[in-house]
Amino acid sequence: MSSGPRQVDDPDYHSVNHTAAQTCGWTEHALKGEGRCYKNTFYGIQSHRCIQMTPVVKCNERCVFCWRDHAGHSYELDGVEWDDPEAVVDASIHLQKRLLSGFGGNDEVPRQVFEEAMEPRHVAISLDGEPTLYPYLPELVEAFHDRGITTFLVSNGTRPEMLERCDPTQLYVSVDAADRRTFQRTVNAVEEDAWDTLIETLDVLAAKEETRTVIRTTLVDGVNMHTPAWYAAMCDRAGVDFVEMKAYMHVGHSRGRLDRSAMPSHERVRAFTKQVGEFLPDHDVYREVEQSRVALLAREADTWVPKLKGGSEFWKANPYA
Repeated sequence: MSSGPRQVDDPDYHSVNHTAAQTCGWTEHALKGEGRCYKNTFYGIQSHRCIQMTPVVKCNERCVFCWRDHAGHSYELDGVEWDDPEAVVDASIHLQKRLLSGFGGNDEVPRQVFEEAMEPRHVAISLDGEPTLYPYLPELVEAFHDRGITTFLVSNGTRPEMLERCDPTQLYVSVDAADRRTFQRTVNAVEEDAWDTLIETLDVLAAKEETRTVIRTTLVDGVNMHTPAWYAAMCDRAGVDFVEMKAYMHVGHSRGRLDRSAMPSHERVRAFTKQVGEFLPDHDVYREVEQSRVALLAREADTWVPKLKGGSEFWKANPYA
């Protein structure tokens, strides 16, 4: 394990060693009372108190819809000096405070909201890369929990043995194709067994008893928006609590791989999600956030994380801020 800071070689992120964080646009909107992330609508996450981070800016897939420059997105792990989980948590909180410090003098940001933002209570381990490549991921999740911070972990499902050991507040697995051929042309995995390990991961999800589980699909028009029954079969096998379907966004380096027409409208997202839902009778609760082009299927009407149902006093008094 390392000691002493080094920078991740990526100008888009603020980083300490291999830990990187970036301010989400919804965090800035929430600070100024201009709306909140769809995760607030679906799950109760307070956007102004959410850290968007990754413990490793490396990935073993080259998804066609990814905004990253694949040419500079190394999968090489040899020689990485890994920080321990407590150091990663410290770095994440430090980076978040530094990223948001300028809002303290912004007249558009209520003082109480800024002070709450300086004490983050949620982390989305989903900024970039594949977090299961970090060897101490289960311990990292627990380290966040020990500080009263809820965790949403997003994975591509290529390390089922690691996910079996992880119990975040909510565990997302990306399922961006429902058959091997579509998977190969959509995900472009570095490892030959990526489809097989994804199927193994579905069984890992099915075995989770305490952790809330989600299958998430990035919908790309003309690429992976077909065979809704097959997507449903994968969700059923995984026994997930939630199914999220979100439109691909035509941003970043993905614009060099896909035409703007590959970005489905919310109407297309809604229609496809409901088609999948027809094969998942136990997931008969439907939610959507049109602005984010995202739809949700759930087993129960109450989808909020139990710990977050109380909310802060400001948000109770200003529910539409």
